[in-house]
Amino acid sequence: MSDDRDPRSDDLDWIPMSGDADDGTADGLADGEQVQGHAVIPASASLPERLYLLPIHNRPFFPAQVQPLVINRERWSETIERVANTPHDTVGLAFVGEAGVEELSHEDFPTIGTAVKAHKLQGEDNQIQFIAQGVRRFKIERWLSRTPPFLVEVSYPREPVDAEEDETRAYAMALINGIKELLPINPLYGEELKHYLNRFSPHEPGPLTDFAAAITSAQGQELQDVLATLPVVPRMQKVLPLLRKEIEVAQLQSEISEQVNAQMQERQREFFLREQLKVIQRELGISKDDRENDVDTFRARLEGREVPERVQERIDDELAKLSVLETGSPEYGTTRNYLDWLTAMPWGQRSQDQLDLGHARQVLDRDHDGLTDVKERIVEFLAEGTFKGDVGGSIVLLVGPPGVGKTSIGRSIAEALGREFYRFSVGGMRDEAEIKGHRRTYVGAMPGKLVQALKEVEVENPVIMLDEIDKMGQSFQGDPASALLEVLDPEQNVDFLDHYLDVRLDLSKVLFVCTANTLDSIPPALLDRMEQIRLSGYIAEEKQAIARNHLWPKLLKRDNIPKKRINLTAAALRQVVEGYAREAGVRQLEKQLHRIVRKAAVKLLENDQATVKVSLKNLEEFLGAPLFRKEKVMKGQGVVTGLAWTSMGGATLSIEAGKVHGLDRGFKLTGQLGDVMKESANIAYSYVQGHLTEYGADAGFFDASFVHLHVPEGATPKDGPSAGVTMTTALLSLARHQSIERNLAMTGELTLTGQVLPVGGIREKVIAARRSDIFEVILPEANRRDYDELPEYLKDGMTVHFADRYKDVAKVVFG
Repeated sequence: MSDDRDPRSDDLDWIPMSGDADDGTADGLADGEQVQGHAVIPASASLPERLYLLPIHNRPFFPAQVQPLVINRERWSETIERVANTPHDTVGLAFVGEAGVEELSHEDFPTIGTAVKAHKLQGEDNQIQFIAQGVRRFKIERWLSRTPPFLVEVSYPREPVDAEEDETRAYAMALINGIKELLPINPLYGEELKHYLNRFSPHEPGPLTDFAAAITSAQGQELQDVLATLPVVPRMQKVLPLLRKEIEVAQLQSEISEQVNAQMQERQREFFLREQLKVIQRELGISKDDRENDVDTFRARLEGREVPERVQERIDDELAKLSVLETGSPEYGTTRNYLDWLTAMPWGQRSQDQLDLGHARQVLDRDHDGLTDVKERIVEFLAEGTFKGDVGGSIVLLVGPPGVGKTSIGRSIAEALGREFYRFSVGGMRDEAEIKGHRRTYVGAMPGKLVQALKEVEVENPVIMLDEIDKMGQSFQGDPASALLEVLDPEQNVDFLDHYLDVRLDLSKVLFVCTANTLDSIPPALLDRMEQIRLSGYIAEEKQAIARNHLWPKLLKRDNIPKKRINLTAAALRQVVEGYAREAGVRQLEKQLHRIVRKAAVKLLENDQATVKVSLKNLEEFLGAPLFRKEKVMKGQGVVTGLAWTSMGGATLSIEAGKVHGLDRGFKLTGQLGDVMKESANIAYSYVQGHLTEYGADAGFFDASFVHLHVPEGATPKDGPSAGVTMTTALLSLARHQSIERNLAMTGELTLTGQVLPVGGIREKVIAARRSDIFEVILPEANRRDYDELPEYLKDGMTVHFADRYKDVAKVVFG
């Protein structure tokens, strides 16, 4: 059986019962006979001694309660039929809680229930409806049927009460006052309940208590406890807290409703007032709608700006179009966004350049140690702009290995000029629309990065950095590198056309600074438009200065550690540079210094030390064993040190030539060599074979020698022509049976006729030689100019021999 309706809903009748059968007696029972300590009312025609039981689940049914009930026809139809055939039409309702219908047994039924009269039985679909009128509590004395239909013998306990006692009257008055207090604050209780409440009085406390319990929303088990309590005073004591709790919940609900209603009313009031204000202002001609506000906003942006005539015509056309569109139409939003971008461009707005070479030198020296030649190149660039009156329209390309400070140099250039700075990376960019924008016909169309940059910096002449320009990609969406040709060409970018704006922009005032690690992947047409400045990396002394003046103070400041608390000695710093961070840049050096700071912070906190000293003795406690050892220059017959250039900087390259056996002639190459390097090795082999006697070697040495030429570190790919001279010297050393005992390195490309051709990366190669404590090198004669341009601190202590032909190299090496 189920109770689907709220017993306190407005459409239900609650009829208090006066209990007029309490005073009667029945056959077979003496008046006042006790059942389990309580007086009982014997069975009569209206109160049968046998009752069929129906279970209810939501909450117990009280006497003095009238409520429609709906039960399952299939499960309880037989019970209802038997009840209908009785002369009294009475059925017992018992609260069984959450017990399921299928698992229901007689043990789930409580001892105390309520006998009800069943009125107006109706069957509909799979349900039976009737109106239950509560009559009296019953007590189960004996089970006659333990399976449906459940049948029990019952008794009707009296409710012992002295209605005239002061305590009873006091509780009754408290209940009446509580019910009256509850009625006005809970809309669930209708006006008819007030009428029924007037029929109760303190002289009938039993029905009053049941009524008070029935109108609460207490849990079913709590109400069953009330139903099973027969003495009225204890029952009142249980009901009164439930009623007070109901009043508190109703008051809280009422307060919440009042707050919500107040907020709603305030918003409605504000809405109506605003609407009225708009109407009044519109009637008086002092108001503008959203469309007029947008038009005025866009016109106000253009005040004081030098908008080109054609652009102004486009803006006027779009504003006229906007003024006739409905604000809710999609086209209005598209046109508004377009005007938002078009009027946000800094037409004619430029910042004043600070063409002060002294200020530029100060900024560059403050932000960067070393890089003297790069700084001079930038100062020359600014000096040229001073005479020209403008440094715009130039494209600077900073090329160098990672971590040498290319991006920070771009920022320093902007600060030295007093210009706005904007940086975005083009590495991995595959869509040319990122450069030139989307066409407005697409949903979600946006301008390109350059238009976004101008909008953000709000001037026409910023410094815009295009980072990682050597890492752009290509896809079916276009070639962004080709799209950059129009941007970076000073002859074309005066009339740069963004697809979204669809008007000409002048980018000739912009100073573009690009960065790249290598030049190989940059298209030649794009590279031709740039002015290259190479950053070759730092030697050990420069790295120490950078760490001491920039990296170390920055790390301590970032972690909020006072400088005095961590003492890093100069010897330890030099060992960090030489033993843990030998790359061309300083990124790895910064990571190692950060490791020292972290471990020192742990020591400061755990050991409660005042300071931590990092010296050469305890450096391995912070960084572990050195990653690099002091490289020994390889020596011996057929062993020569060459100089190589890599994208990470310069490196020394040992080349070994050895005789395997004298059974027959042959030549073998190993060492992960590229095609160009293999060609250099074959040229060297052929050249040495043809000039053995000229260089004092046995003319038949290679006729009976199987020679193996190897370049160590075979896991590293190596390619390039600059090892030709070194390979030739290694083969000649093997043929002459003469080793090179001094620290000597060389580089240069060799032709089949013995000419030494120039190579690139002279700065990086000289730095690599100094890093390995090699201070004597052989360079091609054609690279003399490159060497002369090196800063003095790189040339200090170096002995350099310049060779035009290989005989010049042999004279230096073998005497």
